[in-house]
This record gives sequence, C-alpha cells and structure tokens, in this order.
Amino acid sequence: MIVNHKYRFIFVKTMKTASTSIEIALSQYCGPEDIVSRLGWRDEPKRLDLGYQGPANYLIPKNQYTRQDWAHYLRHAPHRIRRSLSGRRGDVRKEVSFYNHMPARAMRDRLDPDVWNGYLKFCFERNPWDRAISAYYWENRSKKKLPDFYGYLEELQRRNLISNFPIYSIDGRIAVDRVLRYEKLDSELPKLAETLGLPGPLTPARAKQQFRKDRRPYREVYTEREREFVAAACAREISELGYTF
Repeated sequence: MIVNHKYRFIFVKTMKTASTSIEIALSQYCGPEDIVSRLGWRDEPKRLDLGYQGPANYLIPKNQYTRQDWAHYLRHAPHRIRRSLSGRRGDVRKEVSFYNHMPARAMRDRLDPDVWNGYLKFCFERNPWDRAISAYYWENRSKKKLPDFYGYLEELQRRNLISNFPIYSIDGRIAVDRVLRYEKLDSELPKLAETLGLPGPLTPARAKQQFRKDRRPYREVYTEREREFVAAACAREISELGYTF
C-alpha cells in the first residue's frame, strides 16, 4: 500500500489484480516522506533495480500498536520465527504497521483523519471467478499435481482470501473513492495518472510471471458447484460492481 503526500493519494492494495506491478509503477512518484509498504522478497529487488522509492515509514514501535496491529503481528508470527532461526535479524524495537493488502479500516485508524478524508483513495478489482482461477495457479505453481479446485476455494475462504471486498470496505460499504477495473487496466491507468496529476505515465512492470497452464476461459473451467461457491463468497463485490459469470 502507498500513501503519497505530494500527489495526495492512497493506494489500497487488493489481491490478484496486478497490484504489485501497479505499486511498483506508483513508487516512482513517491519520496522518503511517503508511506510505502514492503513488497515480497521476489519483487522488492525489481523496484530497487528500477531506482524507485522503496519501503518507507511503514514501521512503528510496538508500544504504539493498536489491537489490529497486534492481530496482524501474531498472524505472521510463524514467519518471524523462521526468519529468526535462519539468522536474519530485523529491528526488534519496531514491527510492521503498514503492510501489503492492509484493509481500509486499519489504514483509516492509523492515518491522520485529514489524510484519510482528504486524499484520493483507490484500488483495483477483478472479476472474482477469474481472480480465483489466477490465485489457484499462482499459489500452486511449484506443485507437480494441482489440488482439487473446489477444495482450494474452501481453503481460500477459511483464510479470508477469497474476496477483496473486506480490503476496500468498512462496515460493509465501499470506503475508497474509486474502484478501478483490472479488466480495463490499459485505459484505467492513463486516466488515473491524469487525475492524480502525475508528471509521467503509469506503466506497470511485470512483477509476477504467469503460471497458468490451462488457458481456457474461466467459464469453461468451473463446475456449477464451484461457480456457485464463488458467487456466494464474493456476493458483495459482484453486487456492487456488477460482475457476472
């Protein structure tokens, strides 16, 4: 996620919507005074190689943690233990406050009200049936045999990762000013750059490779049971944004 003070915008980062590529592109217009969350270990070097602004102002002392900060910290505790055992040490006085896919509610509660209310808040969304297929192939890219798709959908739901709606909504209502469409990325990005008054274009670097071997349209992949499962799990974004199967 990004909070840019010069161009007065807040980028709320959703899942499987080219969000990492978009975040890298937006980073070129950020500076050390902005809030820029850390990317994954595969993608942060790409941003560095491009000479764009890297992670900045995303850490706070633990004694300033909110309940949501502690929940995020504990949810990722196993990763921190593995990192410690591998010999890689971080700053023990500080931990993550702003992070990838941070929900709008947590961002609102952490930011100055003038920033939250005064900056343009936006995110990207994608047809949930298409997004679930993309996530399925990405998460299972290293497996020789793909797991059952319906079982994977159930697992996504257990992990609260099947729907993007909780990321950009608060109390069941969309909390950002604009929900841009992944399906119209080529036209949405130039309009966004113009709206924000950016001095140059937004050209996403390809941050993640494609791992989907089955290139059939998603409509040909789903069974009726799987289609209905996604329809129920993602009912809010389907209703609010008019997505159809």
